[in-house]
Amino acid sequence: MSIQRRLLMSLLGVLLAGAALTGGIVYREAGEEASVLFDYQLRQVAQSLPSEAFRALVVPRAGLPGTEGGVVVQIWNLRGERLYLSHPDAHLPEQAELGFATVKALDGEWRTYSALFADVVIQVAQPMRVRRELAAAVALRTVMPLLLVLPVLGILIWLTVGRGMRPVLRVAREIGERSPQAMEPLREAHLPEEIRPLVAAINGLLLRLARALASQRDFIADAAHELRSPLTALLLQVQLAERAHSETERAQALEALRLGLGRTGHLVEQLLALARAEPEATPLHLERLELAQLARSVVADMTPLALLTHIDLGVLAESPGVIEADVEAMRVLVRNLVENALHFAPPGSGVDVTVLESEGECILRVADMGPGIPEAERERVFDRFYRSAHTDVPGSGLGLAIVRRIALRHGARVALQDRADGHSGLVAEIRFPAKGALGTRERQALSLL
Repeated sequence: MSIQRRLLMSLLGVLLAGAALTGGIVYREAGEEASVLFDYQLRQVAQSLPSEAFRALVVPRAGLPGTEGGVVVQIWNLRGERLYLSHPDAHLPEQAELGFATVKALDGEWRTYSALFADVVIQVAQPMRVRRELAAAVALRTVMPLLLVLPVLGILIWLTVGRGMRPVLRVAREIGERSPQAMEPLREAHLPEEIRPLVAAINGLLLRLARALASQRDFIADAAHELRSPLTALLLQVQLAERAHSETERAQALEALRLGLGRTGHLVEQLLALARAEPEATPLHLERLELAQLARSVVADMTPLALLTHIDLGVLAESPGVIEADVEAMRVLVRNLVENALHFAPPGSGVDVTVLESEGECILRVADMGPGIPEAERERVFDRFYRSAHTDVPGSGLGLAIVRRIALRHGARVALQDRADGHSGLVAEIRFPAKGALGTRERQALSLL
């Protein structure tokens, strides 16, 4: 149902309800006023009748008009004998209660007024339906003009609501005529106050979409740039293998090709992980997770790599580190931190993974004994494909970018700092809100990022 039609039906319904309420009030008020007026009339009729004329029995005349709209007069003597009945067809009870009373008869209710004059009792009665019909006629005359003008009001309401809906139609038309590449905000000038929040929300969505599209374009451009070099190197290695003059040269070329394929495969995996870590990716599936248990699992997977370079890789868990997180995303985060530390740690050194709790936060630290990162570059290293000029360790420059994006989606903070135990090296620290520290609304918001 359209808003215009819904408003029309609602307003017409309100008008009809108002008319019915007005008619009911007028009917009640008119009934009360008619009762006062007719009661006065009954009293006046009773007082105008001379009591002396009815000392003998008076036979009612035949052919008198009916009681419709009129009054009926009865007269009794003090012995209870009826002396006079103005309308023989009236079925009033043969009794009188002095003053005003409402009595029931075979043909409905009657309003009576009885009074004692000398030695006779005079009763004047009138059908109650006369009063009700008068009240209904007054109420109908009051409500009828509104009922007659109701169709005109409906047309005017339809036109007025349609005119009020024009800004919405204009905004809808402006959005419908846009190309997919047009991300400029909608005009908010000359819009009603009720529509501005909607337009502001749409403009906010367009801004977020523009940022997402720009991020995607930058990502695709960076990925294409980063993939061009390894793919070119792989092509050269294939050509060298084809041109080899001996088995030794061919074996060396194939080994270089195998290593190049491994590096390219790793780069593709990092690109996919980065794409999944973007805010525009699929929603997170938050569940209860123990950081210590996850760290032990990742360290067990990375132990063969540590053994190749004689690096002491271990986990120190001072607490379980219970958080609410996406398990697969957290595994990628921890694996990237440990792998990054193993690449930069010199042979024979160590990499320590620590899980602890402090001030209501769960903390994950990965410390190595490598050359570290200059303080001026500690923010730049979180950019995609950024590689410091102070290191010759091969890599894609995506590990820490992935770590930060996953951490931000979980409401965590990432910091890089020097070791505090006197050894050279870098400490990557992630601070997570402990399980229960986030409210329901915050958890839902993060799961939708």
